[in-house]
Amino acid sequence: MANYKSDLLNLLDERGYIHQITDASALDALASKQIVPGYIGFDPTAPSLHVGSMVQIMLLRRLQQTGHKPIVLMGGGTGKVGDPSFKDEARKLMTVETINGNIASIKRVFENFLTFGDGPSDAVMLDNAEWLDALEYLPFLRDYGQHFSVNRMLSFDSVKLRLEREQSLSFLEFNYMILQAYDFLELSRREGCRLQMGGSDQWGNIVNGIELSRRVDGTEVFGVTTPLITTADGGKMGKTMSGAVWLNEAQLSHFDYWQFWRNTDDRDVGRFMRLFTDLPLDEIARLEALQGAEINEAKKVLANEATALCRGRAAADAAAETARKTFEEGAAASADLPTVAVSGGSIGIVAALTQAGLAPSNGEARRKIAEGAVRINDEPVRDEKHEVTVGDTPVKLSLGKKRHALLTR
Repeated sequence: MANYKSDLLNLLDERGYIHQITDASALDALASKQIVPGYIGFDPTAPSLHVGSMVQIMLLRRLQQTGHKPIVLMGGGTGKVGDPSFKDEARKLMTVETINGNIASIKRVFENFLTFGDGPSDAVMLDNAEWLDALEYLPFLRDYGQHFSVNRMLSFDSVKLRLEREQSLSFLEFNYMILQAYDFLELSRREGCRLQMGGSDQWGNIVNGIELSRRVDGTEVFGVTTPLITTADGGKMGKTMSGAVWLNEAQLSHFDYWQFWRNTDDRDVGRFMRLFTDLPLDEIARLEALQGAEINEAKKVLANEATALCRGRAAADAAAETARKTFEEGAAASADLPTVAVSGGSIGIVAALTQAGLAPSNGEARRKIAEGAVRINDEPVRDEKHEVTVGDTPVKLSLGKKRHALLTR
């Protein structure tokens, strides 16, 4: 661990958030003597962010916890272009109405993590459409285009990988990094912003903004990136059999959100507690040291704390109680229960078995039903045409005594 002077960098370091810092000693000195406004940008590509954005949201929370000012920047302007970083192809362009609707929906989740207001360390939410929509093309090119080296932009991994794969990178997308750099300059001028944070894939974009602020205004600003968060088995954080793990309740139930954290790999429990909860480090050390079946208790604590932050304590408690009731008769021994989201409120029993991964094929599912090995909420099902109705409470699907899954809406 590095020996920092500021509470901010010490907290980020000891909890595992730091991948790169542009000038650690200068940022450390600044954070030790004044409130540092810092921002992260979020593009409104859907009505909800997903768990993949949680590290960035928690970064803003850590910023505020150490007395600094979080700026949530919604990409109402850049969302019209789309970030090409590490994407295999261009994003589909959204209408202004879709973008604005997504922003309104996304805003709600931040209120659970940050305190907004007019105070010196209160969070603010801004939309870069406020200044990007007003830009005039020729004056913008004249004033800022001279500060960007195309040679340098082509060297950034996010661009280089696309070109190496011989995948098209449009001029529209290439402009994204210029617009993001300009965002940092605008926030520096408008809000006194001195720090941009983001994932490791944003390093090139952040460095562009730092250099633009220095060249145009002579302002010293900083960047911090986080490591790519993968699971112990090498998978991408937040990707499950059932799809993305959404932060908004309208896209994912409280129970499914809780269950995602409950299903964490044993090897990830301590790391995820440091990143995604406010639990003290000594308590995390105690919990991650648990062995055997006891580690499941640590996973429940992780699920409770992560869900309480995002959805509220009442939602976390209700989800935990639903899980207890659902699995109290033996199913709790399964540490990695698959969850199937059922659209329309019902699903055929054969489809449920195959989608949950309990049966490898429709034929095998029918055979198990005929054998009497399949149960819904512990009641045997012998009709292969049976339709399972799923309401607000998850339905337990079982094959034999030890294999279980949840059906949720």
